[in-house]
Amino acid sequence: MKKLFTLLLCIACSLTAFSQVDTTQKVIPGRRNSKEQQSKPYVILISADGFRYDYAQKYNATHLQELSNEGVKASSMIPCFPSVTFPNHYSMVTGLYPSHEGLVNNSFYDRKLNTFYSYKGKTASDSTWYGGTPLWVLAEQQQMLSASFYWVGSEAQIKGLYPTYYYKYNDKIAINDRIQTVVNWLKLPPEKRPHLITFYFPQVDHEGHRHGPDSKEVADAVHFVDSAVYELTKAVKTTGLNVNYVFVSDHGMTHPDVDHPISIPAGIDTSKFIVSGDGILIELYAKNPDNIQKTYEELKKDSKDKGYEVYLRVNIPAKLHYGKSDDWYNRIGDILLIPTWPKVFNLYNRKLDPGWHGYDPGMVKDMHATFFAWGPAFKPNTQIPAFPNIDIFPMVSQLLGLNYSFKVDGTRELAHEVLIKK
Repeated sequence: MKKLFTLLLCIACSLTAFSQVDTTQKVIPGRRNSKEQQSKPYVILISADGFRYDYAQKYNATHLQELSNEGVKASSMIPCFPSVTFPNHYSMVTGLYPSHEGLVNNSFYDRKLNTFYSYKGKTASDSTWYGGTPLWVLAEQQQMLSASFYWVGSEAQIKGLYPTYYYKYNDKIAINDRIQTVVNWLKLPPEKRPHLITFYFPQVDHEGHRHGPDSKEVADAVHFVDSAVYELTKAVKTTGLNVNYVFVSDHGMTHPDVDHPISIPAGIDTSKFIVSGDGILIELYAKNPDNIQKTYEELKKDSKDKGYEVYLRVNIPAKLHYGKSDDWYNRIGDILLIPTWPKVFNLYNRKLDPGWHGYDPGMVKDMHATFFAWGPAFKPNTQIPAFPNIDIFPMVSQLLGLNYSFKVDGTRELAHEVLIKK
């Protein structure tokens, strides 16, 4: 396993050696933990993007299985709809559904702002797009320091606050350097030491898209994450601190019918609508409201034998928590087209990758994510059933002793099931 970890690390380094990127740690000066917060627990919240609920067992991730056997493991964790990266990472740290926290997709249109959000663009670090109160903001508001080696929203000044220590996202910093940075943070004096640290792995998702969930490449990526997490736990032990770990993923991965995709429906007149999305979710924003009903009716007829569902914003199924009455309704299309698994859209006649996610997790189990947790705050040898990922926020808040009075969608049920009662 160590040889594989070293090999993958060398490959990653060789692929990125010629890229010039900003790898500088950002530090907000003048912040300190209050005396009260210095005695609170430590949490490292780890996300492995696209790490499907069954990958640890399917690909024999020995370290993660051993660590989770010592603590808590869920049969699966249920992502929000759409089951894609940016909405679900942000939902986990805010306790809100995407339609309540603002990121309704990886990319989408906002009628009020008259522009698009893109996870690849400058909008990713613009606080305009982020609602709710992410965990690191809650911590900083209560004089508890936080750090982020990547997480959705951590580069934006949300409610006027960044994490005390953070990095702008890039995939060029070697894993051993990332691990050493976490150790360095935890070796800081108590008043400067972060109690909440987020940590992110993209590898499993990347390989899942390129090669499909049943590929050797995904197996190798799972083993890389497995070894890296083990190396992280070993390195953190050298600090002498009793640290709690929460290992999650944002969604799973499936292999839809990419050989017979759905092309752009004839009922969509692109001169009358702004079109956002492709693949698993298409949203149509009407330039003139008079065009909505007629287009909807035409698409309903077309969808019957094409393998997709059509909804008006006002009749989206309640189970998706994605409807007209939500806070960010201006970011949700007037008409939504959602393919029925295993179908997938291909509006622009491009070559489709074999691996996809984004489907309704209530209908497609492959969308389910992973949840493991271990450390002094967690019950030992505990297995729990599937739960919604919006329960992560209340659980981590309770673990860290952070208070909040605002409303969230997540409940305290997960905290009750997994945390040792004081």
